[in-house]
Amino acid sequence: MNRLQYTVQLSYNVKDSWADFILNVEAANTARQSVVFERLDVLPAVIASRYTDPILCNRLLRLRVPKGPFTVSYEAIVNIDHALDETESLAEIPVAELPFEVLRYITPSRYCESDRLMEFSMREFGTMRQGYARVYAIREWVRNHVRFLSHSTNERTSALDTVVERAGVCRDYAHLMIAICRALSIPARMSSSLDYGADTRRSPSDFHAVVEVYLSHRWYLLDPSGISIPTGLLRIGTGVDASAMPFAAIFGSVDSERPQVTVQACVDLPAGIEMPVFTAKAISTW
Repeated sequence: MNRLQYTVQLSYNVKDSWADFILNVEAANTARQSVVFERLDVLPAVIASRYTDPILCNRLLRLRVPKGPFTVSYEAIVNIDHALDETESLAEIPVAELPFEVLRYITPSRYCESDRLMEFSMREFGTMRQGYARVYAIREWVRNHVRFLSHSTNERTSALDTVVERAGVCRDYAHLMIAICRALSIPARMSSSLDYGADTRRSPSDFHAVVEVYLSHRWYLLDPSGISIPTGLLRIGTGVDASAMPFAAIFGSVDSERPQVTVQACVDLPAGIEMPVFTAKAISTW
């Protein structure tokens, strides 16, 4: 088991009389991830409404904020009990056998134009042996053919753009891998996390986008950017792509500061809590 502690601070200045915020920064509770401590502070204090998605476990916080400075601070300690499975046994599921709730993850979405990448995906990966090996080959192709370049893309950049530009940030890597998988009828979706294991000497900790693929009736996690330690990736949000799970959706005229994020692993060997490590096994937190 792994234990992660993280903090998020979001700072804004509301310019008009009001602005509405829908935040997705709180850690999800799933069968394999549990929040053992958390604290949320909102300044100024405003009335908040909450919603937890019964299927995806996303925890949404909606606030209406008056004009002026506004800060949200969140801290959590999260336990993750990964399923670590042998990759050779993991198979792709025919569309006819997919659960209905999984079907949405084989169709195009705003940032993942799988229909426009069909020919490319079939040419590069269509003849490979199906299963985890093919999914991992897609992950490696994306990691090796896209250059990580901060501030090189924006909220309009899609998987098709990344194929052309061959540069981007974590969400661009994720969108491209998802689009290729869907073009091959492999269900794939995005999960938001924090970049545990990334080199903080190059840039401070930040939110991080990774990919989950559906094999052998379970969701498995992969990081196509390769900058994180996968067993240290806790789950915050889950959705078809970044449009479905922004950490902050803002409605109104607002100035934003860069999010302040920290994440670290906690160790308690007598309790079986170890440091996150790299593993050759397939990882599931669902």
